[in-house]
Amino acid sequence: MRIDQALREARSRLRASPSAALDAECLLAHVLAQSRTYLFTWPERTLNESQQRHFLELLARREAGEPVAYLIGEREFYGRRFRVSPDTLIPRPDTETLIDAVLERMPESPLRAVDLGTGTGAIGITLALERPAWSVLLVDISEAALQVAKDNARTLGATVEMVGGTWLAALSGPFELIVSNPPYVDPEDPHLEQGDVRHEPRTALVSAEQGLADIRVLADQAMTRLVEGGWLMLEHGYDQGEAVRTLLTEREYRGVETLRDLGGQDRVTFGQR
Repeated sequence: MRIDQALREARSRLRASPSAALDAECLLAHVLAQSRTYLFTWPERTLNESQQRHFLELLARREAGEPVAYLIGEREFYGRRFRVSPDTLIPRPDTETLIDAVLERMPESPLRAVDLGTGTGAIGITLALERPAWSVLLVDISEAALQVAKDNARTLGATVEMVGGTWLAALSGPFELIVSNPPYVDPEDPHLEQGDVRHEPRTALVSAEQGLADIRVLADQAMTRLVEGGWLMLEHGYDQGEAVRTLLTEREYRGVETLRDLGGQDRVTFGQR
């Protein structure tokens, strides 16, 4: 099977996916250990028997709904490749809004930051690499997720500390910055049964009280762990901006504001102690 033939077959079989062409290219590039550009530079190259078998296996799994990121074991975030596994959420472009918000508002000089519910480590590791003078701590309740984060930190050359635990319960602080992409999906949200989300860990997605329970805990705990003037920055659902602003304001955070992602949806809310 030639490369161009393999891509045509894959696009046809994945036509129900809104990203069929991209899915096909990512899977084939992974199998060949080449870039996507290579696929179009050498369309006449032939897959050997092992490559063809591997590609068709991955294609069948993608047809069944498995996320491409889990199939190839990585996802790009803020210009870097992060290892992912079914023990972690898949980093998404929307979360880059949180990174931008932090970098625009925080100094480059040394400070103490903590990334809660770190998963792959995408947020905390990115901040550590973008701001080398910072001391960044990554926290997750899942040991399997922390292992993925450790692998990413080592591969990307990030100097971070990691600890297992539930939010800020085991941490005394103080911190100048607390960031998190916590579970914020309502347990009754129908999107949980659609697309890639079906395969991601529910514990990292779902939160009680219409998706706000964990955000409430974070807001309460952070108020006792932040230095005066320290920042709490949270990612949340597209329809939760007003609720999170209210929640932070009620707890007397100052300068509470919500930012929108590239799709124009409310995505990040922050405030200062």
